[in-house]
This record gives sequence, structure tokens and C-alpha cells, in this order.
Amino acid sequence: MKPAAFTYHRAHDVTDAVGLLTDLAAAGEDPKLIAGGQSLMPMMTFRLARPSALVDLGPLRRVPSMTAVTDGPDALTLGALVTHHTVETASLSPGFAVLSDAMRWVGHLPIRSRGTVAGSLVHGDATAEWCLLALLLDAVVVAEGPAGRREIPADELFHGFYATAVDPDEVVVEVRFTRPAPHAALSEFARRHGDFAIVDAALALDVDDGGTVTGGRVVLGGVAPAPVRVP
Repeated sequence: MKPAAFTYHRAHDVTDAVGLLTDLAAAGEDPKLIAGGQSLMPMMTFRLARPSALVDLGPLRRVPSMTAVTDGPDALTLGALVTHHTVETASLSPGFAVLSDAMRWVGHLPIRSRGTVAGSLVHGDATAEWCLLALLLDAVVVAEGPAGRREIPADELFHGFYATAVDPDEVVVEVRFTRPAPHAALSEFARRHGDFAIVDAALALDVDDGGTVTGGRVVLGGVAPAPVRVP
């Protein structure tokens, strides 16, 4: 199958992208952003999604902050256009190494080389690895819209099947992970390697200096319309 007809626009910076989204919506269009396209394009091909306009964020890769990886002792910040493969091959600090380790579960290398962190989060698939990791590590999504920038905590981001708190006229500019987890892992079950996960789980343990587990958190995917933090 082929996608339904749409118009194509290229954004040259974040302000331009927000303006295009606003203007297209005001003209009665149904615009969608496209970055790596690894989630949206298959849905359009099967006509599960039929946006009347696409706004391409590709040119924003020349904006350094959009592809930056900033690893600090207490937080890790990823630009919105950082790819899965960039994280997979990054030398992250022990508190955030689970992000690199988890990338082997994301599709195949061509998908990881094109797909973006922010794109996966905004897509809001309940089994997507980044959605589980966002809840596990207390991520904050920074989005820019006509009213300026705002921060969306991960526990307020996911609203259900492919639905998030990011508004249609907003562009995610960065994702900040605020909870280091040196004792963490993610695993999933799929029928074949590279297929969409049927169920997945992410775990982080709190371990004291003596090696005793004092607490932890678990996030599950594929068991509800959105990823779930288990109390």
C-alpha cells in the first residue's frame, strides 16, 4: 500500500516548525511532525495514520542542541533528534548505562540509525523501550509551542494508546533523564528479534554501600494502554 496524499514542508528551526504546525492547523490541515520516520511512515503506509501534511524536522539536525548528548552526574540530557544508535554507541556514565544496553531491543540497525528518542516518546507506543525507560529514570520532556517552552514529567506524558501530553502544535526539543540507575535492566518478549515487543519490563534497584537492596522500581509495557509503573 501507499500513504494517502499529503503536502510536505521542511522546518529550518524550532520556531519555524511551530509556526508551520500552527498555520497548517489554522488552515484546516492535520499536520504531523516527522523526524526519523520509523514509526509514522509504516502507519501511513498501512493508512492507519492519514495526516494531510508533514513537517520534516530533518534540517534541525544542524542545530547542535538537537543532536547533543550531555551526560552529567545527576542527569542525562538528549537532544530531540538523537538517534537510538547514537545512544547505543555512547559511553554513558554508570547511572545511565541502561539506556545504551536497552537499545539492542530496538528493531534492527537501520531502524536504530534513523529513529529518534523524542519520536519514540511522542509516538507513545505502550511497549516502546524509550517509554519504559522514561518512567524508570524520571525523564522530563521539554516541548516548545506557541506559548513557549514547558516541561512534561514522564509520569504525566502517556495518556493511552499512541496518545501523549505533547500538544499537536508543540515540538519536543530535549529529553532529560533525572534519576541515575546504576543497577537497572530492560528485557522484553517478541516473536522474533526486531519485532515489536509483546510485553517488556524495566527494573531499577536501589542498593546501599554494603550491597543490600533497599528498594527499587518496575515499569511494565504491553499490559495496559500505556506503560505502567508498578507500585
